[in-house]
Amino acid sequence: MQAWQVHENGEPGEVMRLAEVERPTPGDGQVLLKVRAANINFPDALMCRGQYQVRPPLPFTPGVEICGETDDGRRVVANPALPYGGFAEYAVADAAALLPAPESLDDAEAAALHIGYQTGWFGLHRRARLEAGETLLVHAAAGGVGSAAVQLGKAAGATVIGVVGGADKAAVARELGCDVVVDRRAQDVVAAVKEATGGRGADVIYDPVGGDAYTQSTKVVAFEGRIVVVGFASGTIPSPALSHALVKNYAILGLHWGLYGTKDPKLILHCHEQLTAMAARGAIKPLVSERVPLAGAAAAVQRLADGVTTGRVAVVPSLENGAAA
Repeated sequence: MQAWQVHENGEPGEVMRLAEVERPTPGDGQVLLKVRAANINFPDALMCRGQYQVRPPLPFTPGVEICGETDDGRRVVANPALPYGGFAEYAVADAAALLPAPESLDDAEAAALHIGYQTGWFGLHRRARLEAGETLLVHAAAGGVGSAAVQLGKAAGATVIGVVGGADKAAVARELGCDVVVDRRAQDVVAAVKEATGGRGADVIYDPVGGDAYTQSTKVVAFEGRIVVVGFASGTIPSPALSHALVKNYAILGLHWGLYGTKDPKLILHCHEQLTAMAARGAIKPLVSERVPLAGAAAAVQRLADGVTTGRVAVVPSLENGAAA
């Protein structure tokens, strides 16, 4: 089969190599899946660079989220068991963790419903306890993780403010349903959010960016507000001033979605059922901006790493080389 492999750490576009390799052999409790679509996530880029908390042995195939097909023809959503990731024609996954792919979504959309939407659901509902009528601010609102949070916030009855970088991403955020869009390249984020909220600030802030975005969050979080720390796509990990959190009376909530897989796996299934129901009634729909053939995976991972993609980019092995949708 064909698979992308990383033999040394570095930028995805430089270290990912497409090779002809043997199909992986599933271990105990694992299954072999035909990859129907693999969604590209920021951790894929970080793993290529050797900067992610999980460091699979070299060589490895990246791709942490797929819609796959079992031997008996079932369409499933899975997190491949590294080092046999999803940017390949076949991947390996733990049988106990397979989830049914929602019938209302195509392969690329189904793959994209998993990590980003599960993270959003746990962050907004399990950690921040978002309530209808509250104001939700989402950083990087046009990206894969942010776009999921925007849709989930709207579905929960919140007023959503989306922060983006650039006019193109601002247009995407509006299409996603943001009530207010702030372009950080053209506007003062703090002033714009305060104006939009009448000086009150946001009740819940969803931050997959860190760095300056986190600093801005501390200036616009409302009384009894909650900042959900999801990731550090900016590359800068903030050092929170706890005295500031005390004086302004807000909470800083960390979210490591992957821990639920070992600490409380039943919650992941419950979340998937909730997401599947929302997708069926049209309340959420993953924004897949690009579908690329297997040969285009490395370039696509690099684009995501460079911050120039919107929504989700999916690798679809069945697409012919050179084709994209």
